[in-house]
Amino acid sequence: MIKLISMIAALLVLPSFVLAASPMETLKKPVQEGIDLLRDPAYAAADKKAEQRDRIWATVQEIFDFRLISASALGRNWKRFNAAEKTEFTSVFSQLMGKTYIGKIQGQYSDEELVFLGEELISDKKALVRSEIVRRDARIPVDYYMRRKNDQWLVYDVKVEGIGLVLNYRRQFNTFMASDDTKPMELIEKLKAKLEKDDIDN
Repeated sequence: MIKLISMIAALLVLPSFVLAASPMETLKKPVQEGIDLLRDPAYAAADKKAEQRDRIWATVQEIFDFRLISASALGRNWKRFNAAEKTEFTSVFSQLMGKTYIGKIQGQYSDEELVFLGEELISDKKALVRSEIVRRDARIPVDYYMRRKNDQWLVYDVKVEGIGLVLNYRRQFNTFMASDDTKPMELIEKLKAKLEKDDIDN
């Protein structure tokens, strides 16, 4: 009886990462749900696309670490933002990414499959999940870079054919913030203006 109690106690104090889903397992369910929504004929009509986009976004946004993505995308300029500006930037930037990339996927999707190839633990807190978009005439590599935060694996960068989401934005933001006179709120307002547009170009 004492041994049984000891075993139960040991299980209860195991590190959280032992009990957490693996990086690839974390991705599979929400990604597949997003693909199912893309295939759903209920959203075939043009006037249903915004609703479809919102549902896909609600499904996949929980697997992203938007705070880290935002900090990485701003690079050295992150230090120029105060606490409130960092929070607002993260909120606006995450919404913009969702609207931009899901909108592009909606426009280009033609029943492709996403196949997960495997995962690589870079350290106890970082991992790489490799996948491919399978089309009739091509296979497009998509790599997810993930970080373990508390007991959950979250995406902090995505590379499609070797081109990273974070680096792409960092170049744009570095150009915009090149002058020391440029205020953080100017960038935030610029992103808000893009977010309010019906059609967004990256």
